[in-house]
Amino acid sequence: QVQLAESGGGLVQAGESLRLSCAATGGFFSTYAMGWFRQAPGKEREFVAAISRSGGLSYYADSVKGRFSISRDNSKNRGYLQMNSLKPEDTAVYYCAAARGGYTSTSLRALKPDYWGQGTQVTVSS
Repeated sequence: QVQLAESGGGLVQAGESLRLSCAATGGFFSTYAMGWFRQAPGKEREFVAAISRSGGLSYYADSVKGRFSISRDNSKNRGYLQMNSLKPEDTAVYYCAAARGGYTSTSLRALKPDYWGQGTQVTVSS
């Protein structure tokens, strides 16, 4: 069983950047696809980005494409979400997730997590 712990959230102004980290313990991190999701107040949790087990494939929600970048370092059992040009509408709790199995560049958009982190708050002021 994998345990996930996010860090790196905070309060920033519009246009600034943040880098979220996800530390994985208790399992073989490299055998899981990884993703980031977010949930804003009063809204459902939504997909942000996902990356394949090797890190060679990734997929982004249209709302963050070109601004966010997902990556992973399997040697450190960590995943990352680099967020640039942040907007007030990016304000949400961000969750790291891990999913068993192989995913293609197309199926990453429908990542089905088996494990979730506890979330980290990102607030972007205008």
